[in-house]
Amino acid sequence: MGYEVARRLTGLGMHVIIAGNIEEEGLEAVTKIRKETKEGKVEFLFLDLSSLHSVRQFAQRFKATGLPLHVLVNNAGVMLVPERRTEDGFELQFGLNFLGHFLLTHLLLGTLKRSGRHGNHSRIVNMSSATHYGARLNLKDLQSRLCYSSHGAYSQSKLALVMFTYYLHEQLTAGGFPVSTSTVDPGMVDTELYQNLCSPAQTLKRPVAKLLFRTPAEGASTAIYAAVAAELEGVSGCYLYNGQQVASSELSYDEELQAQLWKQSCSLVGV
Repeated sequence: MGYEVARRLTGLGMHVIIAGNIEEEGLEAVTKIRKETKEGKVEFLFLDLSSLHSVRQFAQRFKATGLPLHVLVNNAGVMLVPERRTEDGFELQFGLNFLGHFLLTHLLLGTLKRSGRHGNHSRIVNMSSATHYGARLNLKDLQSRLCYSSHGAYSQSKLALVMFTYYLHEQLTAGGFPVSTSTVDPGMVDTELYQNLCSPAQTLKRPVAKLLFRTPAEGASTAIYAAVAAELEGVSGCYLYNGQQVASSELSYDEELQAQLWKQSCSLVGV
């Protein structure tokens, strides 16, 4: 979906920076988009969201360009992976899907604040998932060391993104900053995220995906809507599905839990 978001935003005349951890794929995406549209500008910068060092390097390189930042789409992710740790010792799904985006957003927040204007807010779009509805947030074991479930770890990372979206919205609103936040549920999308399913499940998924799953272009549509829709100007702290604001899980609105997650996340990433 990241490619589709980049392609569509470039086509709208925006200057898009694709961030990714596979340089060859990123440069290939840039070449394809440049051939397809002459409206905007697109380039690639390396970023490994599973590495806090890489996140910091990327933020430094971006800020060194002097470019404004009007839209930040936090779209990267892994799903249902066997238990693994990042180089910083985090459970991979929580570390990449949530903490990497948490730190990236924190490091770029100053640029987002300076780039926005009242009446023309900068926007942060976090890609979540419907799996967050069944998730639990275990503040005593965010790294799933006591009992690892690939689905549980994935859904927890997506719940954390929703809660982060809401808490950050409150902080930005209290400070009067022209930056809005939203979290997006793209629906069931036929992407490589499902590559970690077991072989029988992969076999069953193929015919089902053709009938029921969305294409990457369809899945990207709500993220694009969140990024550019005029009717969402100034609308913040919302959960979007199918281009509409809907309620997220009851747990995601727990303000005390949001604050505790924020505090722990700041400690974990060192900010």
